Amino acid sequence: MTTQVTTADLRAFTEEWLVWYRAQEERLAAPHGFLSITALHWLDETPQRFSDAPGAWWADADGITVALDDSEELDVDGTTVRGEHHFGVLPERGGIDVTWGDAVIEVAKRGGHDIVRPRHPHAPLRTAFTGTPAYAPHPRWVVRGRYVAFDVPRPTAVGAAVEGLEHVYDAPGRIEFELAGRPLSLTAFPGHAPGRLTVLFTDATSGVTTYAANRSLSVAPPAADGTVVLDFNRAANLPCAYTDMATCPLPPPENRLPVPIEAGLMIPRERGGA
Repeated sequence: MTTQVTTADLRAFTEEWLVWYRAQEERLAAPHGFLSITALHWLDETPQRFSDAPGAWWADADGITVALDDSEELDVDGTTVRGEHHFGVLPERGGIDVTWGDAVIEVAKRGGHDIVRPRHPHAPLRTAFTGTPAYAPHPRWVVRGRYVAFDVPRPTAVGAAVEGLEHVYDAPGRIEFELAGRPLSLTAFPGHAPGRLTVLFTDATSGVTTYAANRSLSVAPPAADGTVVLDFNRAANLPCAYTDMATCPLPPPENRLPVPIEAGLMIPRERGGA
């Protein structure tokens, strides 16, 4: 059933959504946001030089190392580094951002692999960015659900936007809800703040009006009785929706919803979106 709202209600709802939408776009298009990435370099034990970063880079059992020439330097946590610098072994999904002129060099581990991702403010993808298409927000896409915690978190392996890469997350529980008259559920992963949850999903719009591989929804901490609110108007694109130089996780199979969710962000113009 369509939620009945007044014009004033819808205006206030839309204004609140616009604050969220603009924050998403600002993070994405920040000088060193994901649109500024110029390459995704995979490291191994052979030193490699790259055109968009200084030094020769390699990774082995002792972690990541860069060897800088006499004319090269990096700023690491406010300290100027020259010569050979050891970053050590980084944790999965961990990383260090170091500065080189007006660029940031991201040194990280993704899917068990050590990577270097330079971010340059003048990257063409960033300078040409004109914003992400989105569905008009509406309260009918705000759904109440119930969070059901697993007895113990379940290690859940999922694929990645990069072929052959795998991510593993400890899923703490699932969210049960109803949409279009159908009972549905989504496996939830830990969010970016204590108590919050993140849901990766696709639906019947995926590959049609929304990005084919995934969308992400952040969920506030469940109430004491397990109640959660799923605001699909805030279904966001992950970086891989804009660039091939992202290692974003894919949804687990059970999170591929059979109903259309015509809410949230759509296919970016960079991928042929409207």
